[in-house]
Amino acid sequence: MKKFDIFRQFRDAVIILNKKQEVVYRNHTFKRWFKDFTNVKKLSHHSSFDICPLDSENIEIYSPIYHALISKENFFARISYQSELNRIFYYDLQAIKKGNYTILFFTDVSAQNKLTDIYKENDKLKQTINKLVEENQDLQKIKMKAQSQAIRIALINKVSNIIRESIDISQILQSALKELALMFSAYKAYYAKTEKNGFAIEEVYGLKKSKMPHVIKFDENTTKTIAAKEVSVCNSLIEYLNAKPFKQPVLRIIVPVYHMQNLTGAIVLLSYQKRELTEEIDILEAISSQLSNAITRAELYQKNIQTVKELQNTLKELKETQIQLINSEKMASLGQLVAGVAHEINTPVASIKSNNGIVAKLLSSIQESDLKETLTDINEIDKEAVNRISNIVTSLKKFVRLDEAELQEADINKELDLTLELIRHETKNRIEIIKHYGEIPAVKCFPNMLNQVFTNILINACQAIEDKGTITITTEYKNKKLIVKIKDTGRGIPRNQLDKIFTAGFTTKSSGVGTGLGLAICSKIIEKHKGKIIVNSEVGKGSEFIITICSD
Repeated sequence: MKKFDIFRQFRDAVIILNKKQEVVYRNHTFKRWFKDFTNVKKLSHHSSFDICPLDSENIEIYSPIYHALISKENFFARISYQSELNRIFYYDLQAIKKGNYTILFFTDVSAQNKLTDIYKENDKLKQTINKLVEENQDLQKIKMKAQSQAIRIALINKVSNIIRESIDISQILQSALKELALMFSAYKAYYAKTEKNGFAIEEVYGLKKSKMPHVIKFDENTTKTIAAKEVSVCNSLIEYLNAKPFKQPVLRIIVPVYHMQNLTGAIVLLSYQKRELTEEIDILEAISSQLSNAITRAELYQKNIQTVKELQNTLKELKETQIQLINSEKMASLGQLVAGVAHEINTPVASIKSNNGIVAKLLSSIQESDLKETLTDINEIDKEAVNRISNIVTSLKKFVRLDEAELQEADINKELDLTLELIRHETKNRIEIIKHYGEIPAVKCFPNMLNQVFTNILINACQAIEDKGTITITTEYKNKKLIVKIKDTGRGIPRNQLDKIFTAGFTTKSSGVGTGLGLAICSKIIEKHKGKIIVNSEVGKGSEFIITICSD
């Protein structure tokens, strides 16, 4: 239709229906986004609100398309759409009434969010890659320098091989100190790491580290030699400042270890042999350089390992936070919905209750006995119905409990009864509830969260029972632990799926029924209570969820 051509260039998906809810126009974007579209009824079936009421058996009430079409005014909602391939998309749905037509606009909000996340993740990956490239370049330079020196200095091949083969700093230092001690007939050799006020001895060969002081300093001339990146060789009567004097002069060799321009430490060798060092100086300088490279490489490796662990922990925390945020948003929205519904229900209920009382007073003035008896029975039935509605509203308010954000004592048996009352529409005339409640003390917990766990498991149990069946609830208290068992006679869960049911996004339900977040949220709630939840199941016989919570 030419009069709808204005919508052809729209980036949003547009579909137009007449008063008979017949499709009269779809733009190109709609056809591209909703390739599986066949009719409005199917589109409505695959669409749902983010938050849906749980107290209605009318499937249409869950569909925002249905509400948009029956609304007499313009309509707006954030919706989710599940495609034939079970992919979930999010749209902002806006319905505009124009004469005999209803115009539906679908704005894709999931694509924008996903694109933003991809850009952020891409930036992080680029930064990580650049950092790894820089670190790899440093490692390659260190490796090339170490290999070059190893070729030129044949006398230290053994030390070089040990240094290159290991990435453990302690093992590298011990191996190098051992070889140097043998080479220079040293009775003691150690490596001291640079500190602000001197050197801290880290690795010792030939003497226990515990017998050495924590921090040592050298005389002024030795300090200048080390600062000049030169090997210090002298016959000395003391090992370092304030040390106990030797009985005779000892050959003391101090080899500074530098990385780039920074002094990282020093190797100290003590020997009773008296000799002049000529070619050995070059050997010591080469070992110092290789040792510096090896230490730096090992530190970089350890740093990378730590970074990987931190990234893994961060990823785990992000996943947990995502589930917690989804659950918090869900409960907050549910609380607002319950508060509004309770307010809207209480007003007419109060009016009915008042009228019921007035009718009860007027019954005494009716003379005809049959009429009086009939009206009395009707009045009693109305009174019971009003009390039933009031109890349901009260139960809803108790169930949400958004103001209870801290641990508090609760009777778990009563909380289970409260949950069963709220899902009565799922069990009525179909499922028998068997209760084996034990005598349990009040348990410190987050009642609203545990109610959410009970509701999710019980609803799943009801949905697993295809016709009629039973749900058995058992509570007991052993060894300061609360145990809640919920067993159903449903169709059961295949063995190869049992280890996946608490994973976010995994669901055993059919298309359009489950989101795969319910049991993942339940698992996190039980973890918050320092407890655990396990499931035993057999196909064709049913499933049993066992929740254990420590009461300390």
